[in-house]
Amino acid sequence: MASDSIEKGDIVWLEYDGWTMNPNGTQTLFDTTHDEVAKKENKFEEKKVYVEVPVVIGHGRLFPGLDEAVLAAKIGELKDVTIPPEKGAGARDPRLVELKTEREFLRQEINPELGMEVSVGGRRGLVTAVAAGRIRVDFNNPLAGKTLKYSFKAVRKAQTPEERVQAILDMDYGLADQFRIEIRDDVAEIRLPDVSKTDEKWFVSKFRVVADIRELSGLRVIRFLEEYERKAEPPKEEKGEAPKEGDAKETGAPKPEPAPAPKPKKARARKAPAKAEARAEEELPTGEKAPEEL
Repeated sequence: MASDSIEKGDIVWLEYDGWTMNPNGTQTLFDTTHDEVAKKENKFEEKKVYVEVPVVIGHGRLFPGLDEAVLAAKIGELKDVTIPPEKGAGARDPRLVELKTEREFLRQEINPELGMEVSVGGRRGLVTAVAAGRIRVDFNNPLAGKTLKYSFKAVRKAQTPEERVQAILDMDYGLADQFRIEIRDDVAEIRLPDVSKTDEKWFVSKFRVVADIRELSGLRVIRFLEEYERKAEPPKEEKGEAPKEGDAKETGAPKPEPAPAPKPKKARARKAPAKAEARAEEELPTGEKAPEEL
């Protein structure tokens, strides 16, 4: 029977609600795996899939306070934990609040507005002020300096190498259910779905996937396979037509010889002999006229 305890290096599927604790005692939802909670707090996103997520425990993938709480929990146990800033996203750093010119954003065809998330120089930040062509951007983690509260439950744990590989694909890329995974001894063959073959995100994520599979599964060889299959052509309809010219050779029947075209005869105007004309006139009955005289 599988153990329900959680140890460092385990991969578990976690469902949770994450809140920030406000100075006035209220709390604000910032993340959840439950669509009904998101709708209740007016935080629902149409494009987001609300399901439990796989996470690696004890490898720095979670906030330290949450990592410790999951390690102390058991599979299927619902727990609450309050996390201070130093064990969460850390303290705010004033040096990460910078002034930028509006021109920097216009070059990227971005019209900066208060509260907009932007990317500048590969860093993501939040626009906190817009005035006189100057834009103030806060590059701190949005949760920095805040006390966090999590309500979570570890739903299940990856038990087999196949489950661990699938969880890693889901963590680092997504669409794990579309990959075909076969593991023999210490060799993994992973067949890519069609959508990944031309996806730039996959080209970037693949290196992270390989590193995590090596570290977390102990497999010696990892192969990614791409298959391209030609689609079968629809069968041609048979028609009862007479064989066309040129088909005789293929069927073995002798090819008929075309009949020679008749040579055109040249029309020649012949003049009747004078004696014959005179004789014809004499033979006419008396009183009849020649055709020329009618």
